[in-house]
Amino acid sequence: MVQINAALVKALRDKSGAGMMDAKKALVETEGDMDVALDWLRKKGLSKAAKKADRVAAEGLVAVRVETRGDGMAAAAVEVNAETDFVARNALFQSTVAEIATLSIDAINIEALKAAQTSAGCSVSNTLTDLIAQIGENMSVRRFATLAVDPGVVAVYVHNAAGEGMGKIGVLVALKSEGDKAVLTELGRKLAMHVAAGSPAPALALSEAGLDRAVVEKERDVLASQARELGKPEQIIEKMVEGRLRKFFEEIVLLKQAFVFDPDKSVAEAIKATETEVGAPVELTGFVRMVLGEGVEKKEEELAAEVAAVAKA
Repeated sequence: MVQINAALVKALRDKSGAGMMDAKKALVETEGDMDVALDWLRKKGLSKAAKKADRVAAEGLVAVRVETRGDGMAAAAVEVNAETDFVARNALFQSTVAEIATLSIDAINIEALKAAQTSAGCSVSNTLTDLIAQIGENMSVRRFATLAVDPGVVAVYVHNAAGEGMGKIGVLVALKSEGDKAVLTELGRKLAMHVAAGSPAPALALSEAGLDRAVVEKERDVLASQARELGKPEQIIEKMVEGRLRKFFEEIVLLKQAFVFDPDKSVAEAIKATETEVGAPVELTGFVRMVLGEGVEKKEEELAAEVAAVAKA
């Protein structure tokens, strides 16, 4: 009898995209013959994960998790994609995403996260491969981000929630302070909701110093061109550009934005106003705004196929 070892199972999984247990069963049923095992999986409809790997997955979930560590907190937001919103409501998919979010807190990069071991003893990557075989859709861990603060709190917020701590938009906000944790947490929750709202525009940076200089220079060029179109002299153009840039910063720099819960104050002013109640200085040290599917574009052939399917319906 042929010994079915881990290396043989892995080789079949890599070729077929089938789940670990299905690959092992196929090898047992075919006495370790790789080619016959591949046919066995195809006949059972289990050799499908690899075929789905090139299909665009722009749905899924963004999940957030936070842990208390000493006098501070650490948190993560992770995006796990699937092909349809239907899968995002699947209990098995949701429980997997929740565990991946927890593992994200201590991951150093995306490859380390994919290699991290789940409670079942499988890597995140292999766990998703098994899910692909079971559910029948392409899935992937697209990205994650972390924040930590000590002392202080990391507040989290999820918009369009599909389950506990997961939905369409996930936000983390880190507040450094030695003050009252309950007051800090409430302030952080409101700030996280402000970030999620993205009003008047999604914040691109915490402060002006954190802005991508290319973004600033591009805006400067656009504003200067607009002023020249009005026939303004160069000395006036420079003043106009600086004034309009200040307005631009008020829209995209978080600390300068009008606070949605008190539009008469900027976010920075709203934070400062809470320090008496908190009982200590408060510093907003970082934020994360993760939107499901942001930047993912469907392939033209998939869009054409969807249009054709609708036309036939």
